[in-house]
Amino acid sequence: MQRILIVDDEPDIQELLAAYLQDAGYETATAGDGVEALSLFQKEQFDLILLDLMMPKIDGFGVCELIRKESDIPVIMLTAMSDEANQLKGFELNIDDYVTKPFSMPVLLQKIRAVLRRSMGESYRGSCLCYRDLTLDPESREAKLAGTVLDLTLKEFELLQTFITNPGRVFTREVLLTKLWDYDFYGDERVVDTHVKNLRHKLGNDYIETVRGVGYRVAKTDA
Repeated sequence: MQRILIVDDEPDIQELLAAYLQDAGYETATAGDGVEALSLFQKEQFDLILLDLMMPKIDGFGVCELIRKESDIPVIMLTAMSDEANQLKGFELNIDDYVTKPFSMPVLLQKIRAVLRRSMGESYRGSCLCYRDLTLDPESREAKLAGTVLDLTLKEFELLQTFITNPGRVFTREVLLTKLWDYDFYGDERVVDTHVKNLRHKLGNDYIETVRGVGYRVAKTDA
């Protein structure tokens, strides 16, 4: 199920959007300011962000700029500011759409679906996720390297999927533990190192880069 992060400082709008999107079959999480939004983005995995422009602590432009340094996740900006200058600034930050308030919920839903389709089209061939000569099928949990099936454990598959759905983004060991193990493993982050080591051995090529003092990532690719 696809997950959407709703970022808006108005609780009523958060609640409305969350309820509508959940009825449409999406999972949602909400944030009331820019700092909370960035924290959730770092800790959890989302397929799209609905981002309000005018927010406390860090505004939508600031949030988007920081996210774009790490990820190409689709962003739809929601704002009451309809002037051309703000729209252009948003698109300069590589947002995917700009929706002004008040908006039609059915129209917003169609925009979300269209953006997600475009995003999926960049990374997927059919139902499979592709990165260089790796192909992952999320439904069957099958991974292939140059057409040869890899013998991966469930956690190894999930770890590899996390990396290649976010090329260029650096994941700390703590974030990976939270995402994939759902608890802090008593603070023992070596479990991540062990899984990365095993993945590298099975892949035969060093797809997974170590960012010294930070964590792991796979590089962005033009493929």
